[in-house]
Amino acid sequence: MSTTEDLIGRADLNDLEAILSVSAPDREESIRAVRDNADAIFTWDYEKGARPALNKLYEKAKVSMWNGETDLPWDTVVDQEEVARNNQALAGGFENLDLSHTPFAKWGDKEWTNLGMEFQNWSLSQFMHGEQGALICTAKIVETVPWIDAKYYASTQVMDEARHVEVFARYLDSKLNGHYPLNAHLGLLLEDIIEDSRWDMTYLGMQIMVEGLALAAFGFMHQMTTEPLLKQLLRYVMSDEARHVAFGVLSLQEYYAELTAAELMERQEFAFEAAVRMRDRFMQQEVWERMGLNPRDVLPLLIDNPNRLLFQQMLFTKIVPNCKKLGLLDANDGWLRTRFQELGVIDFEHLTDTSDEYQAFALSDAELKTEVG
Repeated sequence: MSTTEDLIGRADLNDLEAILSVSAPDREESIRAVRDNADAIFTWDYEKGARPALNKLYEKAKVSMWNGETDLPWDTVVDQEEVARNNQALAGGFENLDLSHTPFAKWGDKEWTNLGMEFQNWSLSQFMHGEQGALICTAKIVETVPWIDAKYYASTQVMDEARHVEVFARYLDSKLNGHYPLNAHLGLLLEDIIEDSRWDMTYLGMQIMVEGLALAAFGFMHQMTTEPLLKQLLRYVMSDEARHVAFGVLSLQEYYAELTAAELMERQEFAFEAAVRMRDRFMQQEVWERMGLNPRDVLPLLIDNPNRLLFQQMLFTKIVPNCKKLGLLDANDGWLRTRFQELGVIDFEHLTDTSDEYQAFALSDAELKTEVG
């Protein structure tokens, strides 16, 4: 059984120096190679529907495709400053705090508006990078999963992820002022997922952890934003993402039922490491640097900020119940349950898991006819 230091390189979850020591990739590089250690698996068992839940997902995916080029109102004029002013809750959670002895003491409306715009750019940029990670990982699942029903569904997700990368990139470059580079912590997680040779680890890292957090974050942003193009874009993406997370839950639930305690421990440790990397990513040190602030002066305010802590915890509303559904919370004497308690997110375990709620995110017949065409 590994210690916290073995898994994430530090004993203290809030060790700021350790968090900041993780270096980002070269910001000038446009291509990055990551070694994929997995074998491509053929199956000669072509019985469609042997796994009815996966077949149902596949059939749903086939009739739920939308076109990012033509089905979104790209002629919408986006005033990013106005959006930032109307969404102060997305600007760091500093409202109602005493900032008189902080780097923000002399800030006025202009600086807070700029921070709101940078937060939006940063958040959407990391979503875009994560969607490319999902694109690559789902292509890997097509290659490595041994079940034909899973290969069928994963192939539809490859198309979904390409569409998601496309629309986020277009929104950032045509409606905002460009995108941020890949966050270092997210980059390490994506590399860990891709480099692992086991097909179920690709599922766990991407479908359960990264996509689960994205689904929660998209829902929060969809609820808060006043910008109609982004709201519709997120609505479409969420309808896909819910199926993707459900795909992970339905596939892994069957597979994990056959694993030994030692094998489950490896998955528990992987899930914890992924959770910490995703939490650290939301320290957003790239934003503070662009705003001319020293992250070392700002991050203590984030860690002690109850508004910010609540936002970070809410991002785990999909991950925790899905891990519970997979049996990961309580395997090995509740090892992952204890780790999620340390992260302050265990209270979400009683929420509905995504395999039971994904249809609630689906586009309605009216939306498919009038919006998706």
